Amino acid sequence: MQKLQLYIDTTPTASNPTYQRIDLFKDETVSFTQTIQNVKDISKIFTEFSKTFSLPASKVNNKLFQHYYNFDIRGGFDARNKVRSKIELNTIPFKEGFIKLEGVDLKNSVPHTYKITFFGNTVNLKDVLGDDQLSRLSQLSADDTTYEYSTIKTRLTANPTSNICAPLITHTDRLTYNSVTQAANNVYWVNSSSVNGVNWNQLKFAIRLQTIIDAIETETRYQNDDGTQKITFSNDFFNNSSNTQFYNLWMWLHRKKGTVEPATQATINMVSLSDLTKTSGNTGYTNEINGILTLMPDGQQTPDGTTQYLETKLEIEPTDNTIEYTIQVFKNSQIYEQRQNVTGSQTFFNTSSTMLSAGSYSISIGSINPISFASTKIKWTISVGVLGQGGGGGTDIWSNQNTFTTGATVDFNITEQIPEMTVIDFLTSIFKMFNLTAYVDNSGVIVVRTLDSYYAAGSATPINIDQYLDVTKSTVDVALPFKEIAFSYTGVGTFLAKQYNQLNNIAWGATKFTLDNATFDAPNNVYKVDIPFEHVMYERLVDAGITTSVTNTTVQYGFFVDDNQEPYYGLPLVFYAIYIQNGNNISFKNTAGQNEQINDYVIPSNSLEIGTSTTTNINFAPEINEYDGVEFAGTLFQDQYSSYISKVFNRQRRLTKVSAMLPLKIFYNLQLNDKIQFQQNSYKINSITTDLTTGKSSIELLNVVE
Repeated sequence: MQKLQLYIDTTPTASNPTYQRIDLFKDETVSFTQTIQNVKDISKIFTEFSKTFSLPASKVNNKLFQHYYNFDIRGGFDARNKVRSKIELNTIPFKEGFIKLEGVDLKNSVPHTYKITFFGNTVNLKDVLGDDQLSRLSQLSADDTTYEYSTIKTRLTANPTSNICAPLITHTDRLTYNSVTQAANNVYWVNSSSVNGVNWNQLKFAIRLQTIIDAIETETRYQNDDGTQKITFSNDFFNNSSNTQFYNLWMWLHRKKGTVEPATQATINMVSLSDLTKTSGNTGYTNEINGILTLMPDGQQTPDGTTQYLETKLEIEPTDNTIEYTIQVFKNSQIYEQRQNVTGSQTFFNTSSTMLSAGSYSISIGSINPISFASTKIKWTISVGVLGQGGGGGTDIWSNQNTFTTGATVDFNITEQIPEMTVIDFLTSIFKMFNLTAYVDNSGVIVVRTLDSYYAAGSATPINIDQYLDVTKSTVDVALPFKEIAFSYTGVGTFLAKQYNQLNNIAWGATKFTLDNATFDAPNNVYKVDIPFEHVMYERLVDAGITTSVTNTTVQYGFFVDDNQEPYYGLPLVFYAIYIQNGNNISFKNTAGQNEQINDYVIPSNSLEIGTSTTTNINFAPEINEYDGVEFAGTLFQDQYSSYISKVFNRQRRLTKVSAMLPLKIFYNLQLNDKIQFQQNSYKINSITTDLTTGKSSIELLNVVE
């Protein structure tokens, strides 16, 4: 019999836990099931272990749980949250995690039993993230930008080495390439005045997936009380720029279908006035440099005991009295006076009691819509006066000498434009795509690896358990309870993807695994691995003006509309961003509708590289590479699932269940990717369920199939 001790943190809001031991029933069976990837549920992740068991309503436990059964107690135990906990075996630390109070059983109105669940650290990831949307990741705001021609062009034509790019994905217009006939949406470059070209506002930004991972790891709401982060991923699959398979993936920032809507993204573009010029006066109390007026010290005592001051009047008159605008007066770079959402003429400081102290003053004016002020219609008058006697000591008048017009831009706030998706669903989707597994190491880091690499890192020498084995009873079962496994993306609603589905009777990028099972009988027919991302079929443009042959261009783009060619919302779109340098010249229309010639641009792709069929791609099926027209040799299924699934389906594979009394020296050090050996056969661990009080383990093993 092993000595089991359970502890709970009595100071859950403190930086460091203060543990107190919980009373246990003497005959309570406390068992844990540990698994990384269960053959019965291959897409289930973040589930290292959990266990629900009972505790006596002892004096100690009543105090720890603050008599939870008595709801008249105010400010008592908060059962809505998990509390830090740990388990020791024979005084040796075994597991750290969290417990959650599930309820209290009473007998004859007297508390008898507390029901709790112990969760491993990986399971707790779901509780940390909760139902948070990606839009709640405040750290994404570090890459906010403006939605205007210049920023779109910069992110379209630059090598996507930063966190934001603007790929050739249109939200409404279908693009063509025709070197003979000019037409709207024909991207062939002719000249700046041609009707040809793609409009800049047909494009939207995209964010690197790694940036989202970074934002999860640095989100302030996911911090402990001491400021450390609750979520930190290893640098195996994430946080590793050399892992181009993931690092080069992007998500299109497409919160709403069609055009980027200003709505809450529309903000005032404040513009500082820089052409103020003195038109009269020379008192020496004011100097001006690039729109900044520096006022000399006032409040000076005169010989007769009076005090000089600077009387101020600021007058502003727009050319259009219907447009709202905002005025800000700054003193030493800090807002001194402000008026928001005003219309028509405005006057500031028009009183002899207003004294402006020494400092540097400037004016900024802004509006959601452009607004103009004719020359001399922004006027700042500074008069020297004597306190109590009025002005008359001289006047300086400063005014704008050119027509002053504010600009208007739309802020592109990533948290407002990122697709609607929970953080946990985002992580789960990535895990399912690449068949990842996760566990928490001793330092609290969530180690993320592909399943194949995880098993490859296990012990090279199998751990022999012959002497600990209970040979009186064991079972050998069929390993896989499914007839086939289907891999697909949920979102295949865009125009070309829909066409593909109609023609081929299968979703774009989807596949089914049915190895040698035409007559295979299984308890269940199909196991589905469904990824809630949009999967787009991209189009490489050919020169439609050349009819004698097929002339490919370097232009590949995404047409994000439905089968009626109407703007489409869909699910979050994930893709690879490919930088084309010195490609075919294309016409890019600016705000004024004029064309600019560009030959460097970012194109979307389902493959990590273009022009090769052997490259990494995010199709599950061996689809045609949209760029070079050759069928892919590799797929997500082939790269990430094939080795594991094919062995599971192998007719030689068995699920063996045995019992063993594993000594602590093995139990403590055993990793779930280690191999087990008994009776001269080697096995992978499917799951281990251990009674911590007796030390007896029920082990599910998969025989190694090469």
